[in-house]
Amino acid sequence: MDELELLKKDWKKDEDSKYPKLSYNEIYKMILKKSSSIVKWIFIISLLEFAFWTLISLAFKGTEYNKRFESYHADNIMIPLMVIAYAILIYFFYRFYMNYRTISATDNAKVLMENILKTRRTVKQYVGFNLIFMAISAFIALGIQFDRDQEMISLIENASANGEVFKFYAITIIITIVFLGILIAIILGFYYLIYGILLKRLNGNYKELKKLEV
Repeated sequence: MDELELLKKDWKKDEDSKYPKLSYNEIYKMILKKSSSIVKWIFIISLLEFAFWTLISLAFKGTEYNKRFESYHADNIMIPLMVIAYAILIYFFYRFYMNYRTISATDNAKVLMENILKTRRTVKQYVGFNLIFMAISAFIALGIQFDRDQEMISLIENASANGEVFKFYAITIIITIVFLGILIAIILGFYYLIYGILLKRLNGNYKELKKLEV
């Protein structure tokens, strides 16, 4: 049982309890402190996640596949895509930080409940953006390969000559979807373990606030 639950039980005890009875404001401040801490960790973890993926990207910079992709000269497509992605990520980091600042300064239970709901929506939007962007990027990269990779072009030409071009595209796209599905499942598992646990605790705080308001 966590500290808040102990304090709530103490608050509900009779006046003759050997422990001091806690007021509504004391319970509220406890929930506020917990909520502020959770939102702060959401902000910190999002930055650490960004740093992790940046390091992964740099680690794969010199790989054969990356060099091959650079030979496609697709900077006119990939650079704007990355600029948009970074701009949206910065927006989410700003939202996480402002959620933390707002919750930390909240002095009203109703407003705190609203801010908790906003934070939950922001996290879900952030997770959704990351997964959708990953899928879009994968298919854009596949399209570039179809158009500019000489080996891929040769395979397409051979498939076309044999009347199997549709089959070739279908198999390639299905393999890409399966790979993406596995990758998304792994990342969703990571998000569930990290953000899911934090959101569950935040939701618990929301329910406690609703009880206090009754």
